[in-house]
Amino acid sequence: MKKTEQMYEGKAKKVFATDSEDYCIVSYKDDATAFNGVKRGTIAGKGVINNKMTNYLMKKLAAEAGVPTHFVEELSDRETLVKKVKIVPLEVIVRNIAAGSFSKRFGVKEGTPLKCPTLEYCLKDDALGDPMINDYQILACGFATEEELNTIADYAFRVNDYLKDFFAGVNVDLVDFKLEFGKTRDGAIVLADEISPDTCRFWDMTTHEKLDKDRFRRDLGNVEEAYDEMMKRVLGE
Repeated sequence: MKKTEQMYEGKAKKVFATDSEDYCIVSYKDDATAFNGVKRGTIAGKGVINNKMTNYLMKKLAAEAGVPTHFVEELSDRETLVKKVKIVPLEVIVRNIAAGSFSKRFGVKEGTPLKCPTLEYCLKDDALGDPMINDYQILACGFATEEELNTIADYAFRVNDYLKDFFAGVNVDLVDFKLEFGKTRDGAIVLADEISPDTCRFWDMTTHEKLDKDRFRRDLGNVEEAYDEMMKRVLGE
């Protein structure tokens, strides 16, 4: 598959068209941002780690959890061939333990296990600050249909059930995570974007050490080491 022009550049990835209208190539960067791009930096090797971890987990989710994804083939350490999709303009957030904005909004002490997983949506719009949005508002604005939302919620909880068990097996708590979904040319909903320390909160089960982008957000240091540790646990590398 031949890479052609660049279609899009986001905070963490570039997306290139190919000579097929059904596929594109995602290239992962080492750039790091937080607080809707207010804080910027670089995490050396992050692009390689996020690419490899995402591809590994997406293959497992498709094969073992019944969640269809955009993944097609890993092309190199930083580049992956994916199905071309139209992204549903929602960040889909699942939480198992109170942390970050959830703790601030609801006054729940960070680290408190939630009685059940929560599902929330934010509108993908940097100019608006990615505001929270509920099902009724999504339907009213036409960002997704009721059927699409039901499918997204089902897949999100399937992802959570599978990944919680998977990460527990490498002594990591899956605190919360963000997913994005897209629609293929035939209208099917598939998991897109990435699953990585950029998009998930990972805490060591024993020490509660943070092994994710919070180390960058909160100036905790040892950011590269945390990303490396997660890749070793997930991939055995």
